[in-house]
Amino acid sequence: MRAWWIDDDARDPGAGTGAGNTPALVSGTRPDPVPGSGELLVGVRACGVCRTDLHLVEGDLPAKHPRTVPGHEIIGEVVDTGPGCSLFGVGDRVGVAWLRSTCGACRFCRRGDENLCLSPRFTGWDDDGGYAELVTVPEAFAYAVPPGFSDDEAAPLLCAGIIGYRALRRSGVRPGGRLGIYGFGASAHLAAQVALFEGVEVSVMTRSASARRLAADLGAAFVGTAAEEPPQPLDAAILFAPAGGLVPPALRALDRGGTLAVAGIYLSDIPVLHYADELFQERRLCSVTANTRADGRELLALAARIPLRPTVQPYAFTAADRALADLAADRVDGAAVLHLGGGSGGT
Repeated sequence: MRAWWIDDDARDPGAGTGAGNTPALVSGTRPDPVPGSGELLVGVRACGVCRTDLHLVEGDLPAKHPRTVPGHEIIGEVVDTGPGCSLFGVGDRVGVAWLRSTCGACRFCRRGDENLCLSPRFTGWDDDGGYAELVTVPEAFAYAVPPGFSDDEAAPLLCAGIIGYRALRRSGVRPGGRLGIYGFGASAHLAAQVALFEGVEVSVMTRSASARRLAADLGAAFVGTAAEEPPQPLDAAILFAPAGGLVPPALRALDRGGTLAVAGIYLSDIPVLHYADELFQERRLCSVTANTRADGRELLALAARIPLRPTVQPYAFTAADRALADLAADRVDGAAVLHLGGGSGGT
């Protein structure tokens, strides 16, 4: 099969996202994977390009094994099943997300918090992902994809959508409340649509002029640069940008009792916080760690009901390195998607 993988020799760990570090990907052929017991073999038709992929390729996240194939926003078709599969059959369209498996036995899994599992595995990090023509996934961690979305539109729902949804829930914002969003990429533009659908007033602060235009088009009540303050105190905020320097101003923008949820797996260092200005009056700072399968099922059902409309910038599979470079340089509005076939075309 054709695939892209991390060139471990060329990568410059520690150079950091946005520091001009060229994505260290190489393409070639790899042996076709074989589904094990309880696993599906999926022919990839589209794979979203997530900022987590960029963190992995650039070295912000340590690779788990050599020649890792990134990608965890996968839409594809089941082409084979391993022994014991019963939920999906050959020809079914499925989604494959970041959370690939959990132990099911630790204290967190037993209480329903499988995103905090002590021994999880993640697609495109622990196991090879969707920057390839074929991928395997445990059947229990595959998702049925709602109709009404092309492959390219559905792909970003599998991580950007799910994590944005979990971050929205972690923020605690209620209908009629005021939500601030810092950074406005793939995940943020989907979370904003959910919040607006639920009657939340949304303010967006982001450095990208094109992202500000998209936020305004989607219905944000206030749109400004990352340095600007929203016009009114916020009931909740979500930080999608991987910039720890935005934590203090986001906390200061909160009303009493407000919550700031940090949505990324990676964040640059947070400056010293001043208790009186940024945490007093019961302001809260919390992180978002992966997702549960329940999050994924809820988001996909809600996406079909709203319906969500992902803004997608498709790339041909042969341009995966360019897609990552564009993401690093903030040249992507909405979600970048690698297109292998079955949905809308690529560039």
